[in-house]
Amino acid sequence: MAFALAPEPPIADWLAQLDKWTRNSPGFFVGRPVVLDLAAVTLSEFAITHLLKELAERGVRIMGFEGVDPSGLGPSLPPVLTGGRPRDPDEALEPAARQQPNAGPPPRPEPTSLLLENPLRSGQSVSFPFGDVTVLGAVGSGAEIVAGGSIHIYGTLRGRAMAGSTGKAGARIFCMRNEAELLAIDGYYRTAEEMEPKLRSRPVQVWLERGVLSIAALN
Repeated sequence: MAFALAPEPPIADWLAQLDKWTRNSPGFFVGRPVVLDLAAVTLSEFAITHLLKELAERGVRIMGFEGVDPSGLGPSLPPVLTGGRPRDPDEALEPAARQQPNAGPPPRPEPTSLLLENPLRSGQSVSFPFGDVTVLGAVGSGAEIVAGGSIHIYGTLRGRAMAGSTGKAGARIFCMRNEAELLAIDGYYRTAEEMEPKLRSRPVQVWLERGVLSIAALN
């Protein structure tokens, strides 16, 4: 899974907004591949190269581009990616499908929760943007869970847990033993080094309140 950044003119103001956001979420881009969507700006190859340098200085690693003509990019730049999810779902439909909405059965609704009965081992990653994720076992170091809703872990959390990934600020994280490497809700992060020692190795809940990520013991 890659995250998308979409610069807007003027670029200097957009970079300033990015700096402000990353101050609240310092670990968000750590080890994360990022796609740069240039559809909203018109940049020369030199300007794109300069923008990549600015992002690299902020720890943002760009794996590819969207919304730009490949002919305007030099061989030293990342590639233009294809096959991603279209901006407008209607763009993925054939004209006949748009003209005949009753041609087939309605799509099945997406599930709103995901239950994982087995532990997550180191290096495993689970992304479920449609709702809550419940893990009956532990989440190993180096493993991660990304949920659109809340995350419930009935074991030890040693990896990363990122709830509210689709902008749901009211999401929460619950775990029976907090040894997390990183906790996040709606883009606001706290790393292990930023957690109070008294909140480690015990059951906790995590929530977002007025832009501040809060952690409290459950007992």
